[in-house]
Amino acid sequence: MDKLSRELFARACKVIPAGVNSPVRAFRSVGENGPFFVGRGEGAYLYDIDGNRYLDYVCSWGPLILGHNPPGLRQALEEALGRGTSYGAATGQEVELAELLVKTVPSLEMVRLVSSGTEAAMSAVRLARGFTGRSRIIKFEGCYHGHGDSFLVKAGSGGATFGVPDSAGVPAELSGLTLAVPYNDTAALEQAFADWGESVAAVIVEPVAANMGVVPPAPGFLQEVREICSNYGALLIFDEVITGFRLAPGGAQEYFGITPDLTCLGKIIGGGLPVGAFGGRAEIMKQLSPLGPVYQAGTLSGNPLSVAAGLFTLKSLVEDPPYRELERKAQRLEQGFRENIANLGLKASLNRVGSLLTLFFTGGPVTDFASARQSDTAAFGKYFHGMLQRGVFVAPSQFEACFVSTALTDEMIGLTVEANRQSLESCLK
Repeated sequence: MDKLSRELFARACKVIPAGVNSPVRAFRSVGENGPFFVGRGEGAYLYDIDGNRYLDYVCSWGPLILGHNPPGLRQALEEALGRGTSYGAATGQEVELAELLVKTVPSLEMVRLVSSGTEAAMSAVRLARGFTGRSRIIKFEGCYHGHGDSFLVKAGSGGATFGVPDSAGVPAELSGLTLAVPYNDTAALEQAFADWGESVAAVIVEPVAANMGVVPPAPGFLQEVREICSNYGALLIFDEVITGFRLAPGGAQEYFGITPDLTCLGKIIGGGLPVGAFGGRAEIMKQLSPLGPVYQAGTLSGNPLSVAAGLFTLKSLVEDPPYRELERKAQRLEQGFRENIANLGLKASLNRVGSLLTLFFTGGPVTDFASARQSDTAAFGKYFHGMLQRGVFVAPSQFEACFVSTALTDEMIGLTVEANRQSLESCLK
């Protein structure tokens, strides 16, 4: 930390727990005594308040697929701002965004907007329980669906970072309704249904796990999960808060050709502003109040500024899809990283799906939460600081994803690969 960030962090710690408003931002898992503080973002770069510039592969943890402050976004926000900031009443743009989501995402017949991905997942699970009349849910170890009580059972993301996958404050009676099985293990899922199938309302899954680091689904895994849910009358919920509009316009369900019953969205659909959504088959969604008995509400749901940013971003992605170019850039990044690992003889592996990737400091393949946790987090911390010192900001945790944005150029990717080589070399010293 440089001087201004250090001073601001000292102030923050007096009024905010650990000085940050989301745990991973504290940089504790990479051995730092505090984070840098951002001054602004532009294109592929972040600038901190001390004047340092970083190529940004965190991208606000995924929403900024177009980079920081893309051309046209400010105008869209200024136009929305000129009309007001919040109304507590419906707007035409909410309808336009919902129509675009329904048109683009295969599983959506109806959708409701909320204010975050966490809220979307919480609401989807409540709806699944209300629709089926069942109480239990099944999640996969290492998958993170926000900080709702039902999900903090063998969770990924910040829970994995700090080695505390279960949270204090979650009643045992409630966590007992969540069953956790290993990701990519359909035999374990079958057994869970054999034991508890009549009481399972839904299975919720990240179709590409991205909160224990990036872990792709094994061939056939998602298809088998779909079949098992159908066989037992349970709903399948895809948590596409990260993968939605990142892997394809229709998200992972388009990318892999699997249709869930309910889908959770967030991040990219708000273009960098707080927003979430959940949706699915009309017969399920019509159980929501005021049409049905499942209650869900939100004062700022469909906030006009968030909707304006979301519409700008999604129209950019749908009207001029960047996915082939994102794949090319991410593939080049992956190839450079792999060559560096091989040339240096390091015990490290890399997982990538589309524009999501994670470098794991472990010699073996990472296919689930157990293998991800074999990573050498101390080595990752050293690597993180090496990249930061060389002007590249990757996720400050072994158990997170790096995101490729359209703002990255080939020259920037080349600089990143060279920074990766030098940082990996430093891990050998």
